[in-house]
Amino acid sequence: MSNSSSITEFLLLAFADTWELQLLHFLLFLGIYLAALLGNGLIITAVACDHRLHTPMYFFLLNLSLLDLGSISTTVPKAMANSLWDTRAISYPGCAAQVFLLVFLISAEYFLLTVMAYDRYVAICKPLHYGTLLGSRACVHMAAAAWGCGFLYAVLHTANTFSLPLCQGNAVDQFFCEIPQILKLSCSDAYLREIGLLAVGVCLGFGCFVFIVLSYGQIFRAVLRIPSEQGQHKAFSTCLPHLAVVSLFITAATFAYLKPPSISSPSLDLLVGVLYSVVPPALNPLIYSMRNREIKDALRKLIIGY
Repeated sequence: MSNSSSITEFLLLAFADTWELQLLHFLLFLGIYLAALLGNGLIITAVACDHRLHTPMYFFLLNLSLLDLGSISTTVPKAMANSLWDTRAISYPGCAAQVFLLVFLISAEYFLLTVMAYDRYVAICKPLHYGTLLGSRACVHMAAAAWGCGFLYAVLHTANTFSLPLCQGNAVDQFFCEIPQILKLSCSDAYLREIGLLAVGVCLGFGCFVFIVLSYGQIFRAVLRIPSEQGQHKAFSTCLPHLAVVSLFITAATFAYLKPPSISSPSLDLLVGVLYSVVPPALNPLIYSMRNREIKDALRKLIIGY
């Protein structure tokens, strides 16, 4: 039996037993990672360099891209390196840092998605009050609140998780350090405290999800009153993908953190982990921006000069 003081490293889940399949996973993750870097990098560059995009919606979008870059860079490069070098090891401090950064960035992203739903609600349902409710100072305060709440939430969970005594080995059944998998290694009833914190976090996340759904319900009601079919199509094409990604995000994360141990398996845990930690950062640029004419025009101006 070992305890947390004697653990110097954790062993992450291996994608496959053969070098060929490990290389395939490396190439797959590399493609996803490069796509996320390119998509989010282009958004950040376009919004930062084009003054026409210095509006609340694109300010929040820039923050979302920064969070996406951070979250996917926390997990995927280490997983690629382990596949390429045929190893599973991650140091104890590296695992703690990975837990902290992932919880911080994903929590902040979810709070920001809630703010973005409010932004769209005000823009469509209360356009005359948009400048008042979402002035530059209000936008900065809301974005800072999202980052700050994510930071405090991550500090709380990371400190609580790594204060637990661990005596069930050091093998983590996930391709990155994930709190539920680390809790499986605990040999103390103190892990119930962390499960309670996770449950509170999920309830908070569900509250945000309800707010998002209600906001989009009001948006859809307003859109249906638009006489122009083109205007309706534009509004729905913007809002429905946003709602779909948020639904996938909260469903996968809730399942990962609160699923019963009886239905846990390495392949299922791996799939769910990919769905909430890898897929959203790669898809968000396509959903939120690459179908947006203003973003396309800004990128075209940057690339070809007009």
